[in-house]
Amino acid sequence: MRIWAIADLHLSFANPKPMDIFGPNWHDHAAHIAALWHKLVAPDDVVLLAGDTSWALRLPEALPDLEWLAALPGQKVLTKGNHDYWWDYARKRPAILPASLALIEADAVVLNGWVFCGTRGWLTPGQATFKPEKDERIYRRELGRLERALAAAHRLQTNGEQLGVLLHYPPFLFDGTATAFAEQLAAAQANFCVYGHLHRRHDWQQAVQGERAGVIYHLTSCDFLNFMPRLIWTDHQPS
Repeated sequence: MRIWAIADLHLSFANPKPMDIFGPNWHDHAAHIAALWHKLVAPDDVVLLAGDTSWALRLPEALPDLEWLAALPGQKVLTKGNHDYWWDYARKRPAILPASLALIEADAVVLNGWVFCGTRGWLTPGQATFKPEKDERIYRRELGRLERALAAAHRLQTNGEQLGVLLHYPPFLFDGTATAFAEQLAAAQANFCVYGHLHRRHDWQQAVQGERAGVIYHLTSCDFLNFMPRLIWTDHQPS
């Protein structure tokens, strides 16, 4: 079993949104992702998707995107992104979701000897775009959700299972300062964290990757990865 990750698929099969407005590399990006996914991912692998899976506003429009994703190899674990407006509808109706998809938010799931947990995250104090009057409440709520997710993961770690965490927003400031999200991950002794959300080359260059305080961080925005799932873990050690 291997663990892969890719975020920010931004699918829109029900109401197509031309993604190449964000650059020519996005042209027909879903087909490109699928081709690479089929080459790399085996049926018993796990693929982590850290938010912004679908542009859909409601679950009926998201279902074609989720069914496309479910048809790809592997078990998939998803967390919410800032554009996943369909998410709350899906969380209330898990029975109609494809079986190979697990949606996590402030909770955890066990797959193939690993525990995975996560939440969306948010803008944090210290970022230029953080506006206390608008963002403080959401920031605090997301910190609480991560705390609950890690507590749920701890309860599931009954046989020494390793812990992988999904966040959508980066858990570090661009100067490398750990946010309260990263501090929680270090305290919980997570093995790794995958995140996305970043789409500008300048932001990619500043994004924290690699080991910090015992946690290995991976930026997995699909355009950063050239639309190819990233290998996070294989049978013996992190990649």
